Amino acid sequence: MLVGAFDPSAWAGLVFCNGPGRGFAFRFAIEGEGQRFDGYDLLDIADKIGPHAPDASYARMSFTKMSLEWSRANKTGCVGRVQMNMPGFLEFRAYYPWDWSGSWSHSAKDSDAPHTDYAIRGRTQSHDEELIVMLRHTSSNEASIVDPTCVFENGEFVVRFPMSYGDTLHFTSSMSTDGEKADQTALGNLDVHEVDGVLAAAAADYEAKRVSVDRFWDGLGASITNNLHWMTALQPESFQRYTPAGRRWIFPRHDGGKDHWTIFCWDAFFNALELSIESPELAHDALRSVLATQYANGNIPNWRGRFFGTPDRSQPPIGSFVALKMFLRTGDRAMLEEALPHLEKWSAWWRTPKGAGLRRDGNGNGLFEWGCDLDLLRHSPAPWENEASHHQFAAWESGQDDLPNWDDACWMKGTETLDLESVDLNSLIALDFDCLGAIAEALDLREKADEYRALYEVLSGKINDLLWDEDRGMYVDRFWDGRLSTRIAASNFYPLVAGIAPNDRAERMLTTLLDEKKFWGQYVLPTISRDDEAFKDQQYWRGTIWPPTNYLVYQGLKRYGFDAPAADLAERSVDLFLGSWRRLQLCRENYDSRTGEGGGQKYQSWGPLFALMGVEEFIDVTPWDGLRIGTLTPPPDTTLRHIRICDHQWSVSLSQTGLTVSVDGDPLLTSTGPMVLRHLELTDGGFRAATSSADDVTVAVSLGTEKVQVTVDRGTSVCSGNAVQIPAGHHSVRIKPH
Repeated sequence: MLVGAFDPSAWAGLVFCNGPGRGFAFRFAIEGEGQRFDGYDLLDIADKIGPHAPDASYARMSFTKMSLEWSRANKTGCVGRVQMNMPGFLEFRAYYPWDWSGSWSHSAKDSDAPHTDYAIRGRTQSHDEELIVMLRHTSSNEASIVDPTCVFENGEFVVRFPMSYGDTLHFTSSMSTDGEKADQTALGNLDVHEVDGVLAAAAADYEAKRVSVDRFWDGLGASITNNLHWMTALQPESFQRYTPAGRRWIFPRHDGGKDHWTIFCWDAFFNALELSIESPELAHDALRSVLATQYANGNIPNWRGRFFGTPDRSQPPIGSFVALKMFLRTGDRAMLEEALPHLEKWSAWWRTPKGAGLRRDGNGNGLFEWGCDLDLLRHSPAPWENEASHHQFAAWESGQDDLPNWDDACWMKGTETLDLESVDLNSLIALDFDCLGAIAEALDLREKADEYRALYEVLSGKINDLLWDEDRGMYVDRFWDGRLSTRIAASNFYPLVAGIAPNDRAERMLTTLLDEKKFWGQYVLPTISRDDEAFKDQQYWRGTIWPPTNYLVYQGLKRYGFDAPAADLAERSVDLFLGSWRRLQLCRENYDSRTGEGGGQKYQSWGPLFALMGVEEFIDVTPWDGLRIGTLTPPPDTTLRHIRICDHQWSVSLSQTGLTVSVDGDPLLTSTGPMVLRHLELTDGGFRAATSSADDVTVAVSLGTEKVQVTVDRGTSVCSGNAVQIPAGHHSVRIKPH
């Protein structure tokens, strides 16, 4: 049975579900001081997005007017409490979400004065399942407790409690196909002190094992997991958990009613990556849910709901990159085998023959353009889409909806693409080929791996031949008539993450990136160069800062070994995100690149990609660096704990005086200066890695022996006292017990 805040419109509520289309829900609403808050209203008054264990064993959320805390106490039930932070009314609203149906009844059970326990019983339409919820109002002023009112209202059963400031409503619930068993479980858990004890123990247990970061970057890990776990919702017809772009991003049906879910393509892939730092299970659910949106022709669409989607267009093809990173992190081969057929069909979709070229290569020269398939275009339930031009549909496919790069492009009716061969799309398709080849290799599909590597080489060659501007030292978009675009966007650096740029070109690109008149500065990275006339717009993708572009550019810098600028980009991104998170508890969609103020949605699921960059400064795993730990330009003292990668649990401390690494609770090494370890492998009771450091460092290792054998490059020696000297620069190091 699944339990969680799975109804996107009801953050302050719970859904109980034991199969497709079978279950119950209740939520809390409040009224007082001339205001009422229910459903989405509560998103606007959230003031503390608290912890949320991925297994639903503990969750806490605070709003300015009330706080909610709950724990899954057993296999069938849940206990919790709501505390009022104002005088007024607290409503318990039992309902059937989506297209579920059933009936509600209630009874009051007198207990020791002044309490009255209220029992609410729900039955599904088939009567196969029952939910019992027990409620008890407690107050420091027992004389103030007044009996609630109970009404049926718009198909919902409502219990309305008059509450004083500080009053608490405790609840227990149990779902079962055996009504008597559900009764006994709910009643047995209702003792207020026992509920409080369960919640306290659950909170302590989760805090002791969750991914966490302390001191200088305090709260960095929680800013990812709290946001993403509280974002998780349910596809009711499939019993599948998923992570939307945000709780407000559920598009309507044609009749104006709510669709049951909405999944945005590249948002959902990034969500899976964020979730993987603590919960491989939720990450797999998120990946599986976006792959399941795929149409029969192979398109993983821009967005899709239960009743409608966008068969006419897709979004940036980052799926294989995400799936590969998740596999390298978790070693989950079954996940990779499940994902590969979907990813291959999606890759082929971009290259399907169409007209004189391919679906997204309209002029047939081997480079790709954003587009839209008009024969598949449908009347959208999103009103703004029905007013859009075909040019706008192609821009939406890019994910960068109003990026200035698209302003000068023309919609080509004959090919149903723009006439602009864009750096971002071509780089991401090349990255897709690269990662599909690596996935095939990991699954021992060597012939297939060779095919994707050949596709990668051909496309990389085209990008290098046709999209490089020697005068500007950048890859730029190219019009079909051969003209090169005058605009440079943050996504023009994507050839780095795809590994396309030769080293000399990558160095020239870095110069442009670090130019404060173009992209660098206190707040980075603007989506369009600071010297572009559109920069001043600071509207959506016109000059603002977005998590996915920062994250992909960051990955590209690390791929080329640009450790210092990568660390600087990560730190500036973390500062931007944590500033808003710590001060306002907001997880913003984008940021103004002049002021650093957040914009767009308040709770956007890919917002914590900025924080993920910080986590990956401690430890990361990539196709090109393997297991990578450390940074050359660390923040002040800060420690990441309890992160599981490559079948081990790691703790990593960063400081300006060195690096400390522990594995499975045991110390591994401590260095006397900042350093980076790449391709780290635990072997022969020790480890080997490629090291980078700006200065000579001494590494104290803890291998359980008095002496260690050390190989630096090709020279081997024996060290006493386990203090190993490693010279500055880049070296291959192997250390094992002697």
